[in-house]
Amino acid sequence: MFSAQRFLIKGGLVLALFGCSKGSTQQPDQDKPSDPYTTFFEGEVKPAVNISCSSGAYYRKIVSSKDFWSGISGRVVLPSFTFDQDRKNPAKPQQYLDNPSVYMGGNMGGQETDIGLTWEVVKDAQGNVSADRKAFRPFLRRSSLAGGQAAAYENAPAESAYYWYPGEEVSMSVQVVADGKLKFIVEGAGKRFESDFSCDGFRLNSKGEFKRVNAIDQVSNEGKPVQATKTVVENAVWKETNLYRMYEGKIVSVPMHSQRFTDMRCPNVKNFKIVAGTEERQTGAETIYISGAGY
Repeated sequence: MFSAQRFLIKGGLVLALFGCSKGSTQQPDQDKPSDPYTTFFEGEVKPAVNISCSSGAYYRKIVSSKDFWSGISGRVVLPSFTFDQDRKNPAKPQQYLDNPSVYMGGNMGGQETDIGLTWEVVKDAQGNVSADRKAFRPFLRRSSLAGGQAAAYENAPAESAYYWYPGEEVSMSVQVVADGKLKFIVEGAGKRFESDFSCDGFRLNSKGEFKRVNAIDQVSNEGKPVQATKTVVENAVWKETNLYRMYEGKIVSVPMHSQRFTDMRCPNVKNFKIVAGTEERQTGAETIYISGAGY
């Protein structure tokens, strides 16, 4: 029987160090995992083997099981990219019909959220809006909730304090902090954005799933088959990914290791190159390459 339990916070992970009571001859309960942080919690729901892809974008998604998770976090080096010069937006000739994004979110109570960074227009010091997209900027999106809350989309203010660029490392988290409220934080390279986002479907003691997504989004193409493109988004380096969960009366952060998520590469595995060694797979780390033309 465990008589002492200590938590070590290292690199954004919460690890459990267990000590046995002095002189104890009892063995641990064989039905309970010896280390739920790097394996599974007792009764933890395992993720689905496969999930059908949605239409409209090229995306790498990892998604948890539907269980008593309360959020997700991670650290990522933002990707570089090369646009398909044949896919310029006719309505905005200095922009493209493909757009990179790196985001998190989840689904709870029948409500879906997408929250993170997307390549966006900016304002200069004189307040002029750029004709082309120039920086990653925070966004928050929720779907409508049946019989209640309407869908909504928000951006961080168009200010230099909230612009991030390829090659910069950021930490990102989305967490249920109260019934109907998500807290989003992104910070790195000397900048930080934080926002509380009203999402009535998300509740502290409800089951839900959480995700991490890297995508080539396509303008006005949601719900449609992906459009052929030569756009490439490369070198998105996830250093770690973690899930939040209530455990022994407190919220803890545990690795989203490879057995804790469903691996989605949509619309086809040929559009992705995922690089991750044994150690990376244990901590939710990987490097992601996306090519519309395929590898």
